[in-house]
Parts: sequence; structure tokens; C-alpha cells
Amino acid sequence: MDDSRMARLAWISKFWPWLFLLALLVFFEIYAQVAVHRSFVLNAYNLQSICLAASAPLLLAIGQTFVIVTAGIDLSVGFVMGLAAVCVAQFTVLDEDAGAILLLSIPLSIVVCLIPGLVNGLLIARLRVPAFIGTLGMYGVARGAGFLAAGSGMTVSVNNAALAWIGAGWRPVILTAVLLAIMHFILSRTRFGQYTYAIGGNEQSAVRAGINVRRHLIAIYVISAAFAAIGGIVYTARFAAGVANAGEPMLLDSIAAVVIGGASLFGGTGNVIGTLIGSLIIAVIEFGLVFIDVNAFWQFIVVGIVIIVSVLIDQYKERLGGGA
Repeated sequence: MDDSRMARLAWISKFWPWLFLLALLVFFEIYAQVAVHRSFVLNAYNLQSICLAASAPLLLAIGQTFVIVTAGIDLSVGFVMGLAAVCVAQFTVLDEDAGAILLLSIPLSIVVCLIPGLVNGLLIARLRVPAFIGTLGMYGVARGAGFLAAGSGMTVSVNNAALAWIGAGWRPVILTAVLLAIMHFILSRTRFGQYTYAIGGNEQSAVRAGINVRRHLIAIYVISAAFAAIGGIVYTARFAAGVANAGEPMLLDSIAAVVIGGASLFGGTGNVIGTLIGSLIIAVIEFGLVFIDVNAFWQFIVVGIVIIVSVLIDQYKERLGGGA
């Protein structure tokens, strides 16, 4: 294979999520123009719906990006999110008429959910439990804790104007965008980010380079839990209810967004902007299929196929990089 062709293939494999997202938008735009004679992309309602649909899974995926870059995985984030959703609802109903209660309920909910992240980090970094097993165990613990915190039912209704303000309109999207920008800077421009890539690339080399790998991994899993907690709080703010299994369907989406965005499950590669593109791809697929009146269950099939394609492309990039 000549060098110019290899360069083109390398470019396509690198930017394929962006190209795929563009292709999706073009497809749905053409359908909208032909079938309903209006724009799919240049429609404020559609854009808001897509961005809101992407925001909660993206919050989980931001933390998941850091974990996957270190060659780990966090299966507990879905029910940590649900635990946070229930906790903030329970704390808020203590005084639903006061906005000041949020100054206590939001930080306290985050602190509660940092505990699963800390335990995950200790299990994986200190006791050398495989990330899949350790976070799978915490998946069950957080799930049970969420249902217990919810009391007799799975849903805790909330009627707090200040909390509702947080979840109204574009505010969840703006909050997510701000946090994404901060974490992109941390991962791409700081020593913490460099250490994260170094651990994912070769943990033993990172140790020899003087990086405190154990402490860093603990911090990574705490960050993952924190973003899951923020996702749960935003969920309760949007829907005026804390639901113990709110994040269960978002676990797969959080992992899929990172993988589709170009991260390798073997660690060492990935970035927050790629995760954003992956989240938008999933949101466009989900909203677009509903838009063209396709059974919503097809979204699981389509997203699953995209995940498989992403992994195949990642393997191809590895072979291409190795000169195979």
C-alpha cells in the first residue's frame, strides 16, 4: 500500500466519527425536506431535543473517558447516577419551598456518591481487583442503595422552583458544556491529563517514571462518580423526580460514546471532544429514528452496530500504526 493511500485511510479512520455524524445529519435533513418539507438541523426544537438527550449520558461519559483512557471501565456509573437523583430529591423535599435547601442537598448528594467512586478506586488501585469486577460489584451496591434511599417506591417526586430552574430550557446543556470544556482542558493540557494517558499507555512505565499510579487511579474513579452524581442531579432537576434506576439505560451510552468517539478500550487514547461527538451521534440516532417514525427499539440495534464498527476501526488503526 502506497504512502498517500495509507495517509488517506489514516485520516478517515481518525475523523470517521465526525464524518459519520455529518452523514447522519445530512440523511435526516434530506428526509425532513422531502417528507415533511421542513428542516431537521435548522430547527430549534430538534436541536434542543438532541442536545438535552445527549447531555445526561455525556456527563457520565466525561468521567468514563478518564477511566477508559487508563484502560479501565466503570460499570457503576448508571446506578451512582440513580443514587444521586434519589438523594437530591430526598434532601430537597425536606424543605421544598426554599431554594436555600439546594445549597445543602446538591453538595451532600455529590459527597454521598463520591463514596462508591472512592471504593472503586481503592479496590482497583490498592487491592488490584480488575476494574470490570470491582465496578460491577459497586453496580449492585449502588443499585440497592438507590432503591433503599427511594423508600417504598422507585420515584421521589420534587416540587422545588429553584431545582426546576436548573433543569429548565438550555441550562442542562450549558452546564454540561462548561464542565466538558473544563475536563477537556484538564485531560489535554495539564499534568494530570498526561499522567492519565501515561497510565493507560503502559502502567509499569508510568510507575518507573515516578507517577503515583495508585493515587491517580483513585482520583480517576472519584471523578467518574462525581460526574455520575452531577448527571443524577440534572436528571432530578429536569424531571422533578429522583428515580433509582434513572441512569441504568445510560451506562451503555456512556461507554459507547467514549468508544465511538475514538477511545480504545485498551487504554492510552481518547479525548473529551471525541466523547462529545460520540454522544451526539447516539442522540441524533435516537431522536432521528423517532423523527422518521421508526420503532424506537431499533436505536439499540443501530447503536450496537456503531459500537462494533468503532471497535473494528480502532483495531484497524492499531494495525495501520504498526505497519501491518
